[in-house]
Amino acid sequence: MIIPVTASRPYDVVIERGALARAGERIRPILGDCRLGILTDDTVDALYGEALIASLAEAGYDAVKFTIPHGEESKNPENLFAFLSFLAENHLTRTDALVALGGGVVGDLCGLAAALYLRGVPFVQIPTTLLAAVDSSVGGKTAVDIPAGKNLVGAFWQPSLVICDPDTLLTLPEDTFRDGCAEVIKYGVILDGAFFERLKTPINSAETVESDLLDAAIARCVEIKRDVVNEDEFDRGLRGLLNFGHTLGHGIEKESNFTVTHGSAVAKGSVIAAKLAVELGLCGQTVVDEIVKILTDYGFDLSCPYSAEALYSAALSDKKRAGDNISLVLPETIGRCVLYKMPCADLLPLLKKVL
Repeated sequence: MIIPVTASRPYDVVIERGALARAGERIRPILGDCRLGILTDDTVDALYGEALIASLAEAGYDAVKFTIPHGEESKNPENLFAFLSFLAENHLTRTDALVALGGGVVGDLCGLAAALYLRGVPFVQIPTTLLAAVDSSVGGKTAVDIPAGKNLVGAFWQPSLVICDPDTLLTLPEDTFRDGCAEVIKYGVILDGAFFERLKTPINSAETVESDLLDAAIARCVEIKRDVVNEDEFDRGLRGLLNFGHTLGHGIEKESNFTVTHGSAVAKGSVIAAKLAVELGLCGQTVVDEIVKILTDYGFDLSCPYSAEALYSAALSDKKRAGDNISLVLPETIGRCVLYKMPCADLLPLLKKVL
């Protein structure tokens, strides 16, 4: 299955079982002759590093590889500059390219490195987590975290190709796969009520991971994100809807020192956002109940151990803040959300009501 993305740099998202073994032949028509710099993490490298190198070698590519420790804490400026130095030390040039093999941390960091190295080189995304497959590998948002907050240093830099091999998801730990489900459910809440209904039959069972149902769910998420990015690539309006559950979710991640994973934090943030929507009169309690039920059915712990004051403070550093105002993504119904702009000062008393 191939889904075209028509952004400032058009590219295809390939969703195909066994695609990792054919990565080299997929990349060659896009990048031609060049050297490749691979970024991966230690967990993914042990599982798929050799397979990727072999595929690239079979297609005639010389590749060098840089490996970072797995986990959100690795998405930092220190690793970014270490990777950039590695590329320079290995004499990659402006006609060469990068490859991200891994989840969202690897993809975000590699994409930002591609945007910065020699003022910009092409890169290919090969996501190996569900979260990266349906979200971070598509759309060109790249970033690293700094102590003040998540994804605060970044750039828009579209990939030249995305290769998604659902077979790589078979090795994911259960909680990591579930993290991706939070992003999948998000797409149903914000823009596709019928998709939300289909997801009530959970996709995080062992049978589904190996079935066409999962591939179809990934494709639908990519199609929705493709349509949003095509209309609003640089996040000035519609694309903001993709942040449902994220503003407060990022705050939960930060407060936990990233011990709460991204998907779990987004799930918690989604419920809080729905409760805020009820307080503001945008939707009824039924919407909250629907969101709580589906997330609970997928196995998410929806409790929030952090205070309204802590999440408010974190939200003030979020990218969705503009001056004295902040925009939240809030549901009106399942399948339709709005960007709700409010004074920052109004958020704290609302949070105190719902937490």
